Amino acid sequence: MDIASSTYNVKMPMDQIRNIGIIAHIDAGKTTTTERLLYFTGQKHKIGEVHDGEATTDFMAQERERGITIMSAAVTCFWDINGKKYRINIIDTPGHVDFTAEVERSLRVLDGAVVLFDGKMGVEPQSETVWRQANKYGVPRICFANKLNLVGGDFLMTLSTIKDRLSPKAVALTLPIGRETSLRGIVDLIEMKAYTYNSIEDKELTIEEIPADMVEMANKYRSELVERAVEQDDVLMEKYLGGEEITKEELIGAIRKGTLSANLFPCSGGDSRSPVARRLLDFITMFLPSPVDVGDIKGHDVKTDEEIIRKPSDTEPFSSLVFKLVNDPHIGNLSYFRIYSGKVESGSYVYNSTQKIKERISRLVLMHADQREEVSELRAGDIGAIVGLKDSTTGDTLCDEANQIILEKITFAEPVVSEAIEPATKADQEKMGLALARLIKEDPTFKVTSNTETGQTIIWGMGELHLDIMVDRLKREFNVQANVGRPMVAYRETIKGVREEEGRYVKQSGGKGQYGHCWLRLEPNPGKGFEFVNEVKGGTVPKEFIPSIEKGVKEAMSAGVLAGYPVVDIKVAVYDGSYHEVDSSDAAFKVAGSMAFKEGCRNASPVIMEPVMSVEVTTPEQFVGEITGSLSSKRGIIQKQETKNNLFVVSAKVPLSELFGYTTQIRSLTSGRGTVNMEFSHYSEVPRNIVEEIAKKS
Repeated sequence: MDIASSTYNVKMPMDQIRNIGIIAHIDAGKTTTTERLLYFTGQKHKIGEVHDGEATTDFMAQERERGITIMSAAVTCFWDINGKKYRINIIDTPGHVDFTAEVERSLRVLDGAVVLFDGKMGVEPQSETVWRQANKYGVPRICFANKLNLVGGDFLMTLSTIKDRLSPKAVALTLPIGRETSLRGIVDLIEMKAYTYNSIEDKELTIEEIPADMVEMANKYRSELVERAVEQDDVLMEKYLGGEEITKEELIGAIRKGTLSANLFPCSGGDSRSPVARRLLDFITMFLPSPVDVGDIKGHDVKTDEEIIRKPSDTEPFSSLVFKLVNDPHIGNLSYFRIYSGKVESGSYVYNSTQKIKERISRLVLMHADQREEVSELRAGDIGAIVGLKDSTTGDTLCDEANQIILEKITFAEPVVSEAIEPATKADQEKMGLALARLIKEDPTFKVTSNTETGQTIIWGMGELHLDIMVDRLKREFNVQANVGRPMVAYRETIKGVREEEGRYVKQSGGKGQYGHCWLRLEPNPGKGFEFVNEVKGGTVPKEFIPSIEKGVKEAMSAGVLAGYPVVDIKVAVYDGSYHEVDSSDAAFKVAGSMAFKEGCRNASPVIMEPVMSVEVTTPEQFVGEITGSLSSKRGIIQKQETKNNLFVVSAKVPLSELFGYTTQIRSLTSGRGTVNMEFSHYSEVPRNIVEEIAKKS
C-alpha cells in the first residue's frame, strides 16, 4: 500500500535520528509496545490490538492468525522533547527462536535497542539469546519491564534477574507506583517526580510529588543511579565525592554516556499500553544513540583488504548494507538497506562490491510496515528499501563505484530441522522450484537440498514452526500446493570381511553368444571410498574388458545386498578370469563383474552404515543431567563437557536417525534455554538389533 508523500521523509539533523529495535522473548509485548509508541506519537489514531489481528507491524496473514511476529517490520514516528523533534525509526522483531535471523539482521544495522521483559517472568530464554545478539553487534540498549499490571508483575524481581543473568550493569531508572492491577504510574528517579495516570486510555501523564510511602525507596534507588552514573565521568565523580549536587542535566549526560558505551543499562517498567509509553519515548531519545554517536563505520578495500573508514555524513562517499529481501506482491523485489555514509538517488546506479556488479535503483521507498512512501533520495543514517535490485542479496555492500568498500557481512546460524516436501500435482512442480528459490533468497536460514538417492526435496529451517510458516507461504503467496513428510535417512552399506568371488556370464542362443568371466577380491576400505585395481597378469582378461568389469561393479554398488542402500568404502581388485575370442563383449564382462560383486558382498560380512552427527548442546548447568541422559538414550556417545560464558556445552556423536525433532525436545528439556547445533561427522555401523528394522522400512 502506498501512502502520502512526505509523511515520514522529514529531513532532520542526524543527531536527531534514532534507529532502534524492539527485542525480547516471545510474548513480552513487543508489537503491543510498538503500537502504543505509534499511537502516542500521533502516527496512529486508533490503537491496533495484537489479539484482534490489527497490529500495524503484524501485517502478514500468518502473523494475524497466530498472534505472533514472524517478519521484522520497520515503522517511523516523531517525538518532541525539550523543544527538539526526533525521528525514531523502529524495527519490531520476532520473539520466537525459530525466527532469530530476523533479530540478527535487524541488530546488525540498528544503532540502539529497547529490550522488553515480561514483568511476571523476568529474564526468559529468548531474552538471553537476543541479549547475546546485541552484545555481538555492540548495540547500546535500555530495558523495560512490561506487563507489571498483571498478577505476578514485579519490577524489582525483573531487575534482579537482569542483573544476575544478563549484566550487573543494569540500573533502575524508574520505580512502579502501585502493584499488579493497582498499577498507576512510575516514580522517575532522574526527575524525582511521580508520573501517574487514572486509566490506560489516558493520553497524558500527570506529574505529582512522590507518594509518601515510596520516598525512602526512591531515595535509595536514586542514590544507586547517581553512583553508577558518575562513574562514567571523572569530573562528575570528583564533584560527587566532594559532596556537590549533581544536576539533572549532568545526570542525564552521564547516564547517556554510560548507555552508549554499554557500561550502563537503564531499566524502567510499567504497562506499555498506558501513557507510561510516553516516558519510554523520552528515554529512547535521551539515552539511545544517533548515527552520529555510533561514529565511523569500518570496512575493507576491495582490492587490498586494507581497513577503510567512512564517517556518518552526507558528504562522504556512499556506503550501505543490504540486510533484508522481501517479495512484495505489488511491486516485486524490495531490498531493505541501511545507509552509513553519503546519499543515493532514485534512478541512479550503485556498485555491489560484494558481488562486483552494478545495480540500478529504479525506486527508493521508506517503509511503514507494509506501506510505502516513495522518495527521491535517502541519506546517511536512513533505513529504507530499494525497488528493482536484481542480483543483490542479504549482507551485500552497496557503494559508490569510484570509492569501493566492503562492510562486514551478517552471519546466520545454520538450519538444523528438515522435512521432505513434494508438489501435490505436476502443475505445482515447476511453480514449487521457483517459489522455493524466492524464499531462499529472502531467508538466509531457509535452505533446500536434493537427495538424489531417495529422490526427495528436503527443506531446512530453524525449527518446526519456521518450516510450517514456509510451507504456508508456498500455498498463500505462490499458490503452490505441497505435501510434507519426514525425510528418509541416507543409509549406506559396506563389508567387514575379505572375499574372493567368481563371476561367470555365459549365454548361447544359436548365433553369437555372450561370454564374460572374472575373479574379484573384495575387501574393506574404511574412510577411503571406492577403489578399483587391475591385478590381471598374463592377459587372462584382455585390457579392453577391464573398464567394463569396473562399470558393472559400480552399477552393482548403487544397491547393496542387505537393504538396497548404496555400497561405500570398498576396495575391489580383478585378478583373474577368462575370455572367448568370439563371444566375449563389454556387456558380458559388465554383467560378470556385477554378479561377482553382489555375491562377494553377500559372503563378506555385509553391514549397514548410518550417518552420525556431531551434536553440541548449550545449556544452563541445572539441565546438564537431562541433556546427557537424552543423548545417551539416542545411542549417543558423549565426547566432552565444558563451560563457555557461564553455560555448559555437551558434545556428542549421535546417529542422525535418532535426531528428528530433537531441537524441539531440547527446548522442552531445558525450559527453552538450551540450543543445539548439528553437523555431519561420519558413517558408522548400525547395531545388529536395528538392522532388521531398517531393512523392513527400506
